[in-house]
Amino acid sequence: MENNLATINEDPFPIKIGIIGDTDLDKTILLQNRMEYAVCTPFGKPSDIIIEGLMDGVKCALLSRNGRLHDIMPTNINYRANIWAMRKLGCTHILVTHTLSSLQENIIPGDIVVPHDLIDHTSRRAQTFYDGAFGSPFGVCHLPMYPAFCERTRKHLLSAAQELDLSTHSKAIVLTLEGPRYSTLAENNIYRTWGADLLSMTLCPEATLSKEAGILYASIGLVTNLECWCTKQPIATTQEIIYVFKNKVEKLQKVLSKAITNMSKEDWSEDILKAKILVCSNFANRIK
Repeated sequence: MENNLATINEDPFPIKIGIIGDTDLDKTILLQNRMEYAVCTPFGKPSDIIIEGLMDGVKCALLSRNGRLHDIMPTNINYRANIWAMRKLGCTHILVTHTLSSLQENIIPGDIVVPHDLIDHTSRRAQTFYDGAFGSPFGVCHLPMYPAFCERTRKHLLSAAQELDLSTHSKAIVLTLEGPRYSTLAENNIYRTWGADLLSMTLCPEATLSKEAGILYASIGLVTNLECWCTKQPIATTQEIIYVFKNKVEKLQKVLSKAITNMSKEDWSEDILKAKILVCSNFANRIK
Protein backbone atom coordinates (compact mmCIF):
# COMPACT_ATOMS: atom_id res chain seq x y z
CA MET A 1 0.00 0.00 0.00
CA GLU A 2 2.77 2.46 0.95
CA ASN A 3 4.70 1.73 -2.24
CA ASN A 4 1.61 2.26 -4.37
CA LEU A 5 0.79 5.54 -2.69
CA ALA A 6 4.37 6.69 -3.00
CA THR A 7 4.21 6.04 -6.72
CA ILE A 8 1.04 8.13 -6.99
CA ASN A 9 2.49 11.03 -5.00
CA GLU A 10 5.50 11.13 -7.30
CA ASP A 11 3.29 11.26 -10.40
CA PRO A 12 3.86 14.64 -12.08
CA PHE A 13 0.34 14.56 -13.55
CA PRO A 14 -2.01 13.44 -10.73
CA ILE A 15 -5.57 12.71 -11.80
CA LYS A 16 -8.44 10.82 -10.20
CA ILE A 17 -10.95 8.94 -12.32
CA GLY A 18 -14.56 8.45 -11.35
CA ILE A 19 -16.16 5.45 -13.07
CA ILE A 20 -19.94 5.23 -13.23
CA GLY A 21 -21.25 2.10 -14.84
CA ASP A 22 -23.96 -0.43 -15.27
CA THR A 23 -24.68 -3.01 -12.59
CA ASP A 24 -22.16 -5.75 -13.45
CA LEU A 25 -19.25 -3.42 -14.23
CA ASP A 26 -18.06 -3.38 -10.61
CA LYS A 27 -17.47 -7.15 -10.87
CA THR A 28 -15.06 -6.79 -13.79
CA ILE A 29 -13.22 -3.60 -12.82
CA LEU A 30 -10.14 -4.75 -10.91
CA LEU A 31 -9.08 -2.16 -8.32
CA GLN A 32 -6.17 -2.66 -5.95
CA ASN A 33 -6.47 -1.64 -2.29
CA ARG A 34 -10.26 -1.43 -2.56
CA MET A 35 -12.05 0.61 0.08
CA GLU A 36 -15.79 1.23 0.30
CA TYR A 37 -17.28 4.60 1.27
CA ALA A 38 -20.79 5.83 2.00
CA VAL A 39 -20.69 9.44 0.82
CA CYS A 40 -23.14 12.11 2.00
CA THR A 41 -24.11 15.00 -0.28
CA PRO A 42 -26.48 18.01 -0.06
CA PHE A 43 -28.66 16.18 -2.57
CA GLY A 44 -29.02 12.92 -0.65
CA LYS A 45 -27.38 9.55 -1.05
CA PRO A 46 -25.68 8.28 -4.22
CA SER A 47 -27.02 5.16 -5.90
CA ASP A 48 -24.72 2.91 -3.87
CA ILE A 49 -21.51 2.90 -1.89
CA ILE A 50 -18.47 4.14 -3.78
CA ILE A 51 -15.50 1.82 -4.18
CA GLU A 52 -12.11 3.52 -4.24
CA GLY A 53 -8.85 1.92 -5.26
CA LEU A 54 -6.01 1.91 -7.76
CA MET A 55 -6.07 0.90 -11.40
CA ASP A 56 -2.55 0.65 -12.80
CA GLY A 57 -1.45 3.08 -10.08
CA VAL A 58 -4.19 5.63 -10.85
CA LYS A 59 -6.69 6.62 -8.18
CA CYS A 60 -10.21 5.61 -9.17
CA ALA A 61 -13.69 5.74 -7.64
CA LEU A 62 -16.30 3.25 -8.88
CA LEU A 63 -20.08 3.60 -8.60
CA SER A 64 -22.96 1.42 -9.87
CA ARG A 65 -25.44 3.84 -11.41
CA ASN A 66 -28.60 1.77 -10.83
CA GLY A 67 -27.31 0.24 -7.61
CA ARG A 68 -25.42 -3.03 -7.44
CA LEU A 69 -28.73 -4.93 -7.41
CA HIS A 70 -30.06 -2.85 -10.33
CA ASP A 71 -33.01 -1.84 -8.17
CA ILE A 72 -33.20 1.86 -9.10
CA MET A 73 -35.15 2.75 -12.23
CA PRO A 74 -33.63 5.42 -14.52
CA THR A 75 -35.87 8.31 -13.40
CA ASN A 76 -35.22 7.61 -9.71
CA ILE A 77 -31.42 7.56 -9.96
CA ASN A 78 -30.05 10.38 -7.83
CA TYR A 79 -27.83 11.81 -10.56
CA ARG A 80 -27.01 14.92 -8.55
CA ALA A 81 -25.85 12.94 -5.54
CA ASN A 82 -23.79 10.62 -7.76
CA ILE A 83 -21.91 13.45 -9.46
CA TRP A 84 -21.57 15.55 -6.31
CA ALA A 85 -20.07 12.55 -4.51
CA MET A 86 -17.47 12.18 -7.28
CA ARG A 87 -16.70 15.89 -6.97
CA LYS A 88 -16.45 15.58 -3.18
CA LEU A 89 -13.97 12.71 -3.57
CA GLY A 90 -11.77 14.88 -5.79
CA CYS A 91 -12.37 13.24 -9.17
CA THR A 92 -10.92 15.20 -12.08
CA HIS A 93 -12.54 12.96 -14.70
CA ILE A 94 -15.62 10.79 -14.95
CA LEU A 95 -15.69 7.89 -17.40
CA VAL A 96 -19.06 6.20 -17.77
CA THR A 97 -20.52 3.18 -19.50
CA HIS A 98 -24.01 2.87 -20.96
CA THR A 99 -26.11 0.19 -22.61
CA LEU A 100 -27.48 1.54 -25.89
CA SER A 101 -30.24 0.63 -28.34
CA SER A 102 -29.53 1.29 -32.00
CA LEU A 103 -31.59 3.41 -34.37
CA GLN A 104 -29.25 2.87 -37.32
CA GLU A 105 -28.57 -0.13 -39.56
CA ASN A 106 -24.80 0.33 -39.42
CA ILE A 107 -24.70 0.19 -35.59
CA ILE A 108 -25.35 -3.37 -34.46
CA PRO A 109 -25.45 -5.28 -31.15
CA GLY A 110 -21.96 -5.87 -29.76
CA ASP A 111 -20.54 -2.64 -31.20
CA ILE A 112 -18.73 -0.14 -29.02
CA VAL A 113 -19.77 3.51 -29.33
CA VAL A 114 -18.02 6.67 -28.11
CA PRO A 115 -20.73 9.34 -28.54
CA HIS A 116 -19.93 12.95 -29.40
CA ASP A 117 -23.33 14.59 -28.79
CA LEU A 118 -26.64 14.06 -27.02
CA ILE A 119 -30.34 14.88 -27.02
CA ASP A 120 -32.08 15.11 -23.65
CA HIS A 121 -35.66 13.89 -24.02
CA THR A 122 -36.27 13.41 -20.28
CA SER A 123 -38.80 15.45 -18.33
CA ARG A 124 -38.81 14.37 -14.68
CA ARG A 125 -35.16 14.72 -13.61
CA ALA A 126 -33.31 17.45 -11.73
CA GLN A 127 -31.10 19.07 -14.37
CA THR A 128 -28.88 21.35 -12.26
CA PHE A 129 -27.23 21.75 -8.88
CA TYR A 130 -28.14 25.45 -8.91
CA ASP A 131 -31.90 25.19 -8.39
CA GLY A 132 -32.31 27.69 -5.53
CA ALA A 133 -33.24 25.00 -3.02
CA PHE A 134 -31.92 24.96 0.53
CA GLY A 135 -28.42 23.47 0.58
CA SER A 136 -27.83 23.99 -3.14
CA PRO A 137 -24.99 26.21 -4.40
CA PHE A 138 -25.88 29.90 -4.74
CA GLY A 139 -26.85 31.41 -8.07
CA VAL A 140 -27.99 30.21 -11.49
CA CYS A 141 -25.63 28.54 -13.96
CA HIS A 142 -26.43 28.87 -17.67
CA LEU A 143 -24.04 26.17 -18.81
CA PRO A 144 -23.00 25.86 -22.47
CA MET A 145 -23.34 22.27 -23.67
CA TYR A 146 -21.12 22.39 -26.74
CA PRO A 147 -19.19 20.22 -26.75
CA ALA A 148 -21.37 17.82 -24.79
CA PHE A 149 -18.36 15.70 -23.76
CA CYS A 150 -14.73 16.43 -23.00
CA GLU A 151 -13.22 15.88 -26.43
CA ARG A 152 -9.75 14.99 -25.17
CA THR A 153 -11.13 12.39 -22.75
CA ARG A 154 -13.45 11.07 -25.45
CA LYS A 155 -10.52 10.56 -27.81
CA HIS A 156 -8.69 8.53 -25.17
CA LEU A 157 -11.66 6.14 -24.91
CA LEU A 158 -11.81 5.90 -28.69
CA SER A 159 -8.07 5.27 -29.04
CA ALA A 160 -8.16 2.60 -26.34
CA ALA A 161 -11.02 0.77 -28.07
CA GLN A 162 -9.23 0.94 -31.40
CA GLU A 163 -5.98 -0.33 -29.86
CA LEU A 164 -7.93 -3.35 -28.64
CA ASP A 165 -9.23 -3.87 -32.19
CA LEU A 166 -12.87 -3.56 -31.15
CA SER A 167 -15.62 -2.62 -33.58
CA THR A 168 -16.04 1.00 -32.54
CA HIS A 169 -18.05 3.98 -33.75
CA SER A 170 -16.13 7.23 -33.25
CA LYS A 171 -19.18 9.50 -33.33
CA ALA A 172 -22.85 9.12 -32.48
CA ILE A 173 -25.74 11.15 -31.13
CA VAL A 174 -27.44 9.54 -28.13
CA LEU A 175 -30.99 10.45 -27.17
CA THR A 176 -31.95 9.87 -23.53
CA LEU A 177 -35.45 8.53 -22.88
CA GLU A 178 -37.27 8.99 -19.59
CA GLY A 179 -37.94 5.26 -19.33
CA PRO A 180 -38.30 2.74 -17.89
CA ARG A 181 -40.49 1.71 -20.84
CA TYR A 182 -39.04 1.33 -24.31
CA SER A 183 -40.13 3.62 -27.14
CA THR A 184 -42.86 2.98 -29.68
CA LEU A 185 -42.34 2.57 -33.42
CA ALA A 186 -43.72 6.06 -34.04
CA GLU A 187 -41.33 7.49 -31.45
CA ASN A 188 -38.43 5.58 -33.04
CA ASN A 189 -39.23 7.17 -36.39
CA ILE A 190 -39.36 10.65 -34.84
CA TYR A 191 -36.00 10.17 -33.10
CA ARG A 192 -34.44 9.05 -36.36
CA THR A 193 -35.62 12.22 -38.11
CA TRP A 194 -34.05 14.22 -35.27
CA GLY A 195 -30.68 12.67 -36.12
CA ALA A 196 -30.42 10.37 -33.11
CA ASP A 197 -28.30 7.26 -33.63
CA LEU A 198 -28.85 5.53 -30.30
CA LEU A 199 -31.13 5.49 -27.27
CA SER A 200 -30.15 5.49 -23.59
CA MET A 201 -32.12 5.93 -20.39
CA THR A 202 -29.30 7.24 -18.19
CA LEU A 203 -26.92 9.53 -20.11
CA CYS A 204 -28.88 12.66 -19.15
CA PRO A 205 -28.70 14.60 -16.92
CA GLU A 206 -25.50 12.86 -15.86
CA ALA A 207 -23.44 14.48 -18.63
CA THR A 208 -24.79 17.96 -17.88
CA LEU A 209 -24.25 17.66 -14.13
CA SER A 210 -20.67 16.49 -14.61
CA LYS A 211 -19.89 19.56 -16.69
CA GLU A 212 -21.65 21.73 -14.11
CA ALA A 213 -19.44 20.16 -11.43
CA GLY A 214 -16.31 21.10 -13.41
CA ILE A 215 -15.41 17.46 -14.12
CA LEU A 216 -14.13 16.17 -17.46
CA TYR A 217 -16.72 13.64 -18.66
CA ALA A 218 -16.90 11.10 -21.49
CA SER A 219 -19.03 8.04 -22.20
CA ILE A 220 -18.45 4.68 -23.83
CA GLY A 221 -21.46 2.57 -24.70
CA LEU A 222 -22.21 -1.01 -25.64
CA VAL A 223 -24.95 -1.58 -28.20
CA THR A 224 -27.20 -4.35 -26.87
CA ASN A 225 -30.09 -4.38 -29.35
CA LEU A 226 -31.78 -2.81 -32.36
CA GLU A 227 -34.85 -0.70 -31.58
CA CYS A 228 -38.31 -1.65 -32.87
CA TRP A 229 -37.96 0.42 -36.08
CA CYS A 230 -35.92 -2.49 -37.44
CA THR A 231 -38.24 -5.21 -38.71
CA LYS A 232 -35.42 -7.55 -39.74
CA GLN A 233 -35.28 -9.23 -36.34
CA PRO A 234 -37.58 -9.84 -33.35
CA ILE A 235 -37.72 -7.15 -30.69
CA ALA A 236 -35.20 -7.96 -27.95
CA THR A 237 -36.51 -8.67 -24.46
CA THR A 238 -34.97 -7.15 -21.35
CA GLN A 239 -33.40 -10.48 -20.43
CA GLU A 240 -31.83 -10.76 -23.88
CA ILE A 241 -30.43 -7.23 -23.53
CA ILE A 242 -28.96 -8.09 -20.12
CA TYR A 243 -27.46 -11.28 -21.56
CA VAL A 244 -25.69 -9.35 -24.34
CA PHE A 245 -24.31 -6.84 -21.84
CA LYS A 246 -23.03 -9.49 -19.44
CA ASN A 247 -21.26 -11.29 -22.27
CA LYS A 248 -19.62 -8.12 -23.59
CA VAL A 249 -18.97 -6.13 -20.40
CA GLU A 250 -15.36 -7.32 -20.28
CA LYS A 251 -14.77 -5.32 -23.46
CA LEU A 252 -15.74 -2.13 -21.67
CA GLN A 253 -13.50 -2.95 -18.71
CA LYS A 254 -10.50 -3.41 -21.01
CA VAL A 255 -11.15 -0.12 -22.79
CA LEU A 256 -11.47 1.74 -19.50
CA SER A 257 -8.29 0.20 -18.12
CA LYS A 258 -6.24 1.06 -21.20
CA ALA A 259 -7.69 4.57 -21.44
CA ILE A 260 -6.98 5.32 -17.78
CA THR A 261 -3.38 4.11 -18.10
CA ASN A 262 -2.83 6.31 -21.15
CA MET A 263 -4.54 9.32 -19.57
CA SER A 264 -2.33 9.14 -16.49
CA LYS A 265 0.75 9.76 -18.64
CA GLU A 266 -0.44 13.21 -19.72
CA ASP A 267 -0.69 16.62 -18.08
CA TRP A 268 -4.36 17.52 -17.60
CA SER A 269 -3.89 20.60 -15.42
CA GLU A 270 -4.97 23.10 -18.08
CA ASP A 271 -8.07 21.09 -19.05
CA ILE A 272 -9.08 20.67 -15.40
CA LEU A 273 -8.70 24.40 -14.80
CA LYS A 274 -10.68 25.31 -17.93
CA ALA A 275 -13.53 23.02 -16.84
CA LYS A 276 -13.80 24.88 -13.54
CA ILE A 277 -13.51 28.31 -15.17
CA LEU A 278 -16.33 27.39 -17.56
CA VAL A 279 -18.66 26.95 -14.61
CA CYS A 280 -17.52 30.08 -12.79
CA SER A 281 -17.89 32.25 -15.91
CA ASN A 282 -21.50 31.29 -16.58
CA PHE A 283 -23.31 32.44 -13.45
CA ALA A 284 -26.14 34.95 -13.72
CA ASN A 285 -26.60 35.82 -10.04
CA ARG A 286 -26.78 39.44 -8.92
CA ILE A 287 -23.96 40.65 -6.73
CA LYS A 288 -24.54 43.88 -4.77
